[in-house]
Amino acid sequence: MDDSLKLTCLYGKHVALEAKMSPFAGFMMPIQYAGITEEHLAVRNRVGMFDVSHMGEVFISGPDAETFVNHIFTNDVRGLAPGKILYGMMLYPTGGVVDDLLVYRCFEADTYLLVINASNIDKDHAWMLDNAAGYDVVIDNASDKWGQIAVQGPESEKTLVEVLGIAGAAPLGFYEFFDGEWKGGRMIVSRTGYTGEDGFEIYASPESICEIWDILLQAGVAPCGLGCRDTLRFEAGLPLYGDELSADITPVEAGLSMFCKLDKDEFIGKDALVRQKAEGTAKKLVGIEIHDKAIPRAGYPVELEDGTEVGVVTTGYHSISLDRSICFALVKSEYSKLGTPLWIRIRKKVFPGEVVKKRFYQTNYKK
Repeated sequence: MDDSLKLTCLYGKHVALEAKMSPFAGFMMPIQYAGITEEHLAVRNRVGMFDVSHMGEVFISGPDAETFVNHIFTNDVRGLAPGKILYGMMLYPTGGVVDDLLVYRCFEADTYLLVINASNIDKDHAWMLDNAAGYDVVIDNASDKWGQIAVQGPESEKTLVEVLGIAGAAPLGFYEFFDGEWKGGRMIVSRTGYTGEDGFEIYASPESICEIWDILLQAGVAPCGLGCRDTLRFEAGLPLYGDELSADITPVEAGLSMFCKLDKDEFIGKDALVRQKAEGTAKKLVGIEIHDKAIPRAGYPVELEDGTEVGVVTTGYHSISLDRSICFALVKSEYSKLGTPLWIRIRKKVFPGEVVKKRFYQTNYKK
């Protein structure tokens, strides 16, 4: 194994379960256990759990915490109540995305938790520090101090309450969290998810996370790898940084303008988004359904019937839940209207399809 790769606190558990392991975002992570299809369906129909301890946790506190977070974050945290969570992005001045993330308004005064993508932890932390001049804040990258398990699926609430005894999980609404304890140590439990199903995240010390994993495994909760995490989030129309969002793909192009509050006085990248909204964009992220069993993959060209290339696939699968070949693609804006016929070049053949809504699967969040 590459010595430069990091290991999560649950690495030994994955090896003991004979998970298929692979490098991801600088970590050695489980891709699958029983198999991607079986794990995908466990989450859709029952409950599954994911090791997401590779994600980053940065706490921002101090008198200027609200103002600073609003400066680097596209959504609006002004007046956000403790226990609430917002999704949004950090942007470059060009409008390109530094990262997409969740912001938790903590119960401590003037404190926020930013949950960031594993591949971007160092970059994001540096970005925050570089933009903190003039703000009275403390920026604490606590990523190494926390482990995290995501428990996802229609039986996730029952699992947390009955198996783990976390009674406070049941009253949580979507995008809410509470501070609790696990055997005397701090535990944060939130209700967001990245699968399209109801679900929770449990944050605790690495030691506590290992104990919680064992309890869930003993209770029959299916361990799930990053393979089905990707198929699940994709069906639910959720973006992945590096595929549907990047330094070269803005939230406007990705269809995520709703998470960019342009009525705020300012945030980094706002001016670029305002221009894009006013002028239109050259490209737009769309969903495409293929009229064939052929599977579109990231990087495959999107074409018109005459062979003119008008875009590229960012993510594609034969959907496990829907039994259809579908993909996200970044295409020229003039070809982004629903129902527009487009062709995907898969190796030496082209396959017809049409533009459809990006949320392929009917999500089942608790509202």
